[in-house]
Amino acid sequence: MNQADGKSRLTEPDSGSAATEAGKSPVADGTETGPPTCGEALMHLLQDYGVDTVFGIPGEHTLELYRGIATSGMRHVLVRHEQGAGFMADGYARASGRPGVCTLITGPGVTNAATPLAQAYADSVPVLLISSANRTESLGKGWGCLHEITDQRAVTAPLTAFSAMVQSPEDLPELVAQAFTVFRSRRPRPVHISIPIDLLGAPVAGGWKALASPERPCPAPGPVAEAAALLAAARRPVILVGGGAQDTADRITPIAEMLDAAVISSNAGKGVVSDRHPLSLGGGLITKAVRDYLETADAILAVGTEISETDSFEDYLTIHARLVRIDIDPAKFNDIYPADIGILGDAAPALDALGEALGKHALPVRRGTATELESVRARQHDDFTPVERQHRRLLLQLRGLLPDDAIIMGDIAQLVYTGSAVMPAYRPRTWFYPAGLGTLGCALPGAIGAGIAMPDTPVVALVGDGGFLFTIQELATAVEEELCIPIILWNNDSLAMIRDGMTKRNIPEIGVNPKNPDFIRIAEGFGCRTARPDSLESFSDALRSALQVNVPTVIEVREFADWLMA
Repeated sequence: MNQADGKSRLTEPDSGSAATEAGKSPVADGTETGPPTCGEALMHLLQDYGVDTVFGIPGEHTLELYRGIATSGMRHVLVRHEQGAGFMADGYARASGRPGVCTLITGPGVTNAATPLAQAYADSVPVLLISSANRTESLGKGWGCLHEITDQRAVTAPLTAFSAMVQSPEDLPELVAQAFTVFRSRRPRPVHISIPIDLLGAPVAGGWKALASPERPCPAPGPVAEAAALLAAARRPVILVGGGAQDTADRITPIAEMLDAAVISSNAGKGVVSDRHPLSLGGGLITKAVRDYLETADAILAVGTEISETDSFEDYLTIHARLVRIDIDPAKFNDIYPADIGILGDAAPALDALGEALGKHALPVRRGTATELESVRARQHDDFTPVERQHRRLLLQLRGLLPDDAIIMGDIAQLVYTGSAVMPAYRPRTWFYPAGLGTLGCALPGAIGAGIAMPDTPVVALVGDGGFLFTIQELATAVEEELCIPIILWNNDSLAMIRDGMTKRNIPEIGVNPKNPDFIRIAEGFGCRTARPDSLESFSDALRSALQVNVPTVIEVREFADWLMA
């Protein structure tokens, strides 16, 4: 793309932007140095899109991005591993609904961030990775340059909505606009933009400004009318809600009440309908009692959910009902659970239209669903193992100590698996657990990202001993940022889920009973507060104290501790 081709994307300098006014770049002492570099202009462009924070580690190949971070006044959060940058951007986006951004170096920076990108892709989270690349003339030639990957774009292409290699500075306004179109107008998956180091340092003329993104699509009236007729005639309707419904609590709850329908959420949909509501079964697909109830439905309304294997840990759910699916992704209508009626569009306007259409039907009087669901909840608890009962006791104690808007970041750990069913959620965007990809180590950095995005909201991390070691170094970032994050460490000195799977299959326990370090001493070495409670009361005291200090607190809980067995 040449300069003329880029005209529609390059505008006159923003008179309110100190960085690009008169085509010059300010430095820390207030003097001007000439035209901004591409890397610098990019950071100011991101700021124009509303980005206020970037997560990363500076490197030789990203110095011009850091010039832009400095001149824009944008907040930079120093991570201790590139994987942490990706997970923090992910946690920032999950908690706030705004895109999370990380800046990383060529090669190892990108490969280390691949796992967080894959997690964001699986769970439809808007994350933008801006990375450097080797100089343009060397790309794909295998010259042995520092941090070289012969095709960096190909590394992240399967993990993103799109991955692009910049060919000239004028590409960037278009690519960034496309990224924010993905985030704001489509299924919000991650994006990776690679910029060769010679282009990052190149001067650019004029100021780049944010472009408008299209609105998310509204549904066609025909499928909405069909869905309303089907649901109005159903005798046992059920509503499934997922992450795509996070901002529709005020729409889904009235529809559930109109239909007297049970509401079951995916992990990403927990809290969309408050678990205080008598029609909510929470994220209960993990339990047999809720799956059995789902089998009795004659109509299902699925809103913004993949109906994923990782929401139930079953290869296939038994669904006898006719299925209505509301989704922004047309690929969902004919996948493993084909829709009888597919409503393509954003969940909010689709539910508005559906609620209006249902109001035109004479809905039959339904009584007894809430009472019926009480017995389903009782059956859930009857099915729990001794370990799950310990989990439940701890989680309910935790729930009682936290405000309704507290954010809980869960890792891949048995405590969190149980929590997906039993931990009440009263608001959307308050329970997170990476069920889609199922990667260890995301909870601590995710909680850091959430805490930075939502500084006035309590944030708690739930981790297991195995996953905690994946990203334990990010305690340094949490301490440096003075974040109040209680970290509940469930320690069973094993990779318990895998160990139990080996036992069931008569496989010797190989590699599943590691020797753990002293987590308390490690945490104290980073500057954290710590606690090893010996009763529910001391656990409560430790949590209350942890919520009052500007430093993370590691609270270690041992599986089968006497005080959890009562």
